Amino acid sequence: MKLRYVHLALAAALALTAQAQVAFVGNGHEVYEINPSANTGLNKIFVLHETEGVAMTYTATTENPVTFYLYGDMGGGYAQPIEEGVTAQDLTYTLHQIVPDRGYIIEEGTTRYFCWVTDYSLHRMTLLGVSADNDRDCSTVTIHVEGEGHEINYYTINGAKRTLSRDIELSYDSLQWSETDYWQPKRVTELEEKFKRVIVMPAPMCNTTFTLHGDRFMDFWNEAVTCESNLYETVAVDVHAEAKQDSELSDNEKSSGIEGSLGGSAPVHITFEAKGTDAVIHNEWQMALDPDFNDIQLRLNQEVVEQDFTDAGVTYWRFIGSNSDGSCEAISQTFTVDIGVSELTCPNVFSPGTSEGVNDIWKVSYRSIVDFHCWIFNRWGNQIKEFTDPADGWDGTYRGKLVGPGVYYYVIQARGSDGKNYKLSGDINIIRYRDPNGSSTTPVNTDDPFIHDDPGE
Repeated sequence: MKLRYVHLALAAALALTAQAQVAFVGNGHEVYEINPSANTGLNKIFVLHETEGVAMTYTATTENPVTFYLYGDMGGGYAQPIEEGVTAQDLTYTLHQIVPDRGYIIEEGTTRYFCWVTDYSLHRMTLLGVSADNDRDCSTVTIHVEGEGHEINYYTINGAKRTLSRDIELSYDSLQWSETDYWQPKRVTELEEKFKRVIVMPAPMCNTTFTLHGDRFMDFWNEAVTCESNLYETVAVDVHAEAKQDSELSDNEKSSGIEGSLGGSAPVHITFEAKGTDAVIHNEWQMALDPDFNDIQLRLNQEVVEQDFTDAGVTYWRFIGSNSDGSCEAISQTFTVDIGVSELTCPNVFSPGTSEGVNDIWKVSYRSIVDFHCWIFNRWGNQIKEFTDPADGWDGTYRGKLVGPGVYYYVIQARGSDGKNYKLSGDINIIRYRDPNGSSTTPVNTDDPFIHDDPGE
């Protein structure tokens, strides 16, 4: 009848648990306490250094009688009452003989406390040696561990098997990328939940030794064991690459391509820079005409490449780093450089000196112009301006003074990134706005150097 009573009460017991009042006496080491997940139905897991000679006590909070139950891998539904070896003094009940690696249900009236008690001395881990294979694997390293450490299992109230994590520390050196300091040393510590004789893991990026330390229970009792491997000489490689475009668009230059991408309006200057990890011996930047790099046009054996792009079209760039014998290589992301086709148009009206910052400089509108030469003449054929950068323009002055309103003329010779040649000419009209009274808002420069050049005046 008692068995059936405990079995039927389990569902309600999860919501009617007593406050933790469990302690242990007679043990020479501190108890390692674990708070398990709620779905186990357990209030605590206690890991004892050993259970020999150790008693469990429970301090009640009411005058109700207290009963201890014991269960194993069948779960709490099959718990058996412990009828011997329990004494009481006031509200403290003592279970004098602990059965190790078992679950306990302590019933006080309608409340119940659930716990599991593990005897670590029955599961003690030993570490005798660690070694790492130098098998020239590009991506993984195999670590062999000598020793012993089987699983430490426990069972939930419903009889589900769970395993306690040993949290064995595996430490080694590797490299990590820093935006300011390139590849920097990094100490890596990982936790192995279980003892494994063979550990396969990603290969470190530098020569290192592997250290095993633990487990967490032995570390808690200051009894942890540490083993260090032989020197592992890495062949694994990794690379970090980036591309920086120097120039920005001028205010009269049209963009080309997708915003944020490389390229655009030629000429474009781009610096490609890459850095490999310790085992990288061979460096190569590649340029291809297809994204799969089946048609490689250029190979440069260096980490930094500065390139000027003056031809329209799309090219693809990537960096490859490999170890001494070429058996391992790392490939960077692909950088796409898209240089747009050329375009060149010229305005024919502007109003210098009228409203500052508003249509007061004559400039061409252009894209991907790699060679440029512009001359500006007055109506009598006198040259008053010459410039070779399409980003420049004419502010309507000659020798520091504004010229008069009227018609002027430009001649342009240029070449685009797509090989297109431009020979343009046309007129430029300088206008002055007048106020309602008919006077010009900007006086005509009576010192115009060309006003008296007209033979008809």
